[in-house]
Amino acid sequence: MVAYVTEDRRPQTPAEADGTTGLFTALGKMLKLLRERKGLTQKEFGELVGYGPDAISAMERGVRTIRPEVLEKADELLSAGGLFKEAIPEVREAMSRVRTRHPEWYRSYAALEAEARELHFYANQGVPGLLQSGDYARAVFSHRRPLLDEQTIEKRIADRLSRQQVFDKWPAPMCSFVLEEVVLDRPIGGRAVREAQLKQLLRIGVLRNVEIQVIPTGIEDHPNMGGAFNLLTPQRHPQVAYTEIQEFPRLITDPEEVRKIVDRYGMIRAMAFSPKDSRALIDKKLGEL
Repeated sequence: MVAYVTEDRRPQTPAEADGTTGLFTALGKMLKLLRERKGLTQKEFGELVGYGPDAISAMERGVRTIRPEVLEKADELLSAGGLFKEAIPEVREAMSRVRTRHPEWYRSYAALEAEARELHFYANQGVPGLLQSGDYARAVFSHRRPLLDEQTIEKRIADRLSRQQVFDKWPAPMCSFVLEEVVLDRPIGGRAVREAQLKQLLRIGVLRNVEIQVIPTGIEDHPNMGGAFNLLTPQRHPQVAYTEIQEFPRLITDPEEVRKIVDRYGMIRAMAFSPKDSRALIDKKLGEL
C-alpha cells in the first residue's frame, strides 16, 4: 500500500498548535535579555548548556521548547534568582501537550517520526531536515520555487527545527543517516552557512544514538539510484518507508516494498565510510574552507 497526500497548508509551531505560544515566547525573551546582560553570545551560552547556537536562537524566538534542564542551568548561569526554575512545572505541562503541526500532506509521516523507535535516512540532494541548522533551512526555503513569503519561511523553519526535539527524547530513538558526499560539498546558502552546517553534523554525529555515514562520490556500483528515502519504525507498528519527489510524498506501508528499501539501505550503509571515518571526512572538509 502506498499513501498519497498532496494538500499543503501553512505549518504551525508546537506552541501555536497547543496554545502555549505566550509561555515560550516570554521565556525566550527573558532568556535572551539575561544572556545578553551577562555578555554571552548564543554560541557561548549554548556550549554551557549543551546546545548549538541555532537551537539557542530558536529557543529565544519561542519556536523551540526550552527544556527543563536548560531552564535549570540558565537560572544559575544567568543569575535569574529562581525565575526560570519557577517556570519548570508549566513547561513540563506544556511539553506533555505538545503536538507538532505540519503541512497537511506531511502530517501522517510527522506523527510517525515523532514517536519512532528507529529512524534511518538516505540523502542525495541536501542535508536531511533533522540535521539542518537554522540558517541552512532558511537558505533552502528562501530559494524554493515558487517563492514563499517571509512569514511562511519563518514558519517552515520553526517547524523543521521543532522536529529536532526527537534527539532530546528518552528513551532516545536509534537514528542513522547516510549522506552522499556531494551533500557535504554543495554550498547551500554560501560558505558561512556550509561551515555552520558541517559543524552541526559533527555535533549531532557524536550523540550515542546517532550514526552519520558518508558514501563517497567515486563509488562505481551504487545500489540506489532511485532517490532519497526515509525508514522509520513507529511504536507498536511495523517499519514503514517515506519518499518525496517534487513535493509528492509517498508513505509506503506494504511489507514487500518496505523490505526492498531496507535491503537497499543495508547495501548503502555497507558501501559508505564508517561513522568514525565519516566524521574525519567532514572535519577535513571543514578545515579546507
